[in-house]
Amino acid sequence: MKEIEVVIDTEEIAEFFYNELIKRGYVPEEGELDDLADITFDYLLEKCIIDEEESESEIE
Repeated sequence: MKEIEVVIDTEEIAEFFYNELIKRGYVPEEGELDDLADITFDYLLEKCIIDEEESESEIE
Protein backbone atom coordinates (compact mmCIF):
# COMPACT_ATOMS: atom_id res chain seq x y z
CA MET A 1 0.00 0.00 0.00
CA LYS A 2 1.35 3.41 -0.98
CA GLU A 3 1.16 6.17 1.62
CA ILE A 4 0.59 9.77 0.52
CA GLU A 5 0.59 13.02 2.45
CA VAL A 6 -2.70 14.90 2.47
CA VAL A 7 -3.14 18.37 3.95
CA ILE A 8 -6.67 19.11 5.15
CA ASP A 9 -7.58 22.80 5.34
CA THR A 10 -10.95 23.40 7.00
CA GLU A 11 -11.12 26.91 5.52
CA GLU A 12 -10.79 25.37 2.06
CA ILE A 13 -13.51 22.85 2.93
CA ALA A 14 -15.80 25.68 4.10
CA GLU A 15 -15.21 27.59 0.87
CA PHE A 16 -15.93 24.45 -1.18
CA PHE A 17 -19.21 23.87 0.68
CA TYR A 18 -20.16 27.53 0.25
CA ASN A 19 -19.67 27.41 -3.51
CA GLU A 20 -21.48 24.10 -3.87
CA LEU A 21 -24.43 25.18 -1.71
CA ILE A 22 -24.77 28.46 -3.62
CA LYS A 23 -24.90 26.47 -6.88
CA ARG A 24 -27.77 24.46 -5.40
CA GLY A 25 -29.73 27.53 -4.26
CA TYR A 26 -28.80 27.58 -0.57
CA VAL A 27 -27.42 30.65 1.19
CA PRO A 28 -25.50 29.35 4.23
CA GLU A 29 -24.26 31.56 7.03
CA GLU A 30 -20.53 31.62 7.78
CA GLY A 31 -20.92 29.81 11.11
CA GLU A 32 -22.80 27.02 9.37
CA LEU A 33 -19.94 26.60 6.91
CA ASP A 34 -17.43 26.31 9.74
CA ASP A 35 -19.59 23.60 11.31
CA LEU A 36 -19.80 21.71 8.00
CA ALA A 37 -16.03 21.93 7.58
CA ASP A 38 -15.45 20.62 11.11
CA ILE A 39 -17.94 17.79 10.58
CA THR A 40 -16.19 16.86 7.33
CA PHE A 41 -12.82 16.84 9.10
CA ASP A 42 -14.24 14.63 11.87
CA TYR A 43 -15.69 12.29 9.24
CA LEU A 44 -12.28 11.92 7.58
CA LEU A 45 -10.76 11.12 10.98
CA GLU A 46 -13.47 8.57 11.79
CA LYS A 47 -13.02 6.81 8.44
CA CYS A 48 -9.23 6.73 8.99
CA ILE A 49 -8.67 8.73 5.82
CA ILE A 50 -6.50 11.12 7.81
CA ASP A 51 -4.55 10.64 11.03
CA GLU A 52 -5.25 13.11 13.83
CA GLU A 53 -1.71 12.92 15.20
CA GLU A 54 -0.24 13.98 11.86
CA SER A 55 -2.88 16.68 11.45
CA GLU A 56 -2.12 18.19 14.86
CA SER A 57 1.62 18.25 14.23
CA GLU A 58 1.08 20.07 10.92
CA ILE A 59 -0.94 22.76 12.69
CA GLU A 60 1.80 23.51 15.22
